[in-house]
Amino acid sequence: MIRLRSRSEEETARIAGALGEKLLPGDTVLLYGELGAGKSVFARGCARALGVKNEMASPSFTLLQSYEGERYKVNHFDLYRLGSADELYYSGLEEHIGENAVSLIEWPQQADVCPGKRIEVDIERAGEGDNARRIELNFFLPEGREEDIIQALGRFETE
Repeated sequence: MIRLRSRSEEETARIAGALGEKLLPGDTVLLYGELGAGKSVFARGCARALGVKNEMASPSFTLLQSYEGERYKVNHFDLYRLGSADELYYSGLEEHIGENAVSLIEWPQQADVCPGKRIEVDIERAGEGDNARRIELNFFLPEGREEDIIQALGRFETE
């Protein structure tokens, strides 16, 4: 686990980019936080690091947007509007989690999404102005990957 502090949207995107540089196909990033915490900013930062050049709108109304990045395919989910885990299952979208792509999932708690290989990112307002955030990352990855990612994030201010 690592706790970081971000003082701006740009810094949040840079933190996400540093994580994105270390992501591999099959990895899932679960993004937690209240409305406006910066989950979409974080998702876009990861996707940019994976080579996504397209503008990434929030997929709120379609649940899933897929992008072909220069490095890997990226599946960006926004599950805010789901009422239950059954809705994700019956939509067939759950099959895209953990496939040969990186999955970025906002509001995973709406569908009880919890794949075995994942990184949980919790973003909250830090109370030091409109853009300050606390970002906590918890890793559930194969041996050695956590240390590599933490080292890549080491240049950012820790909490």
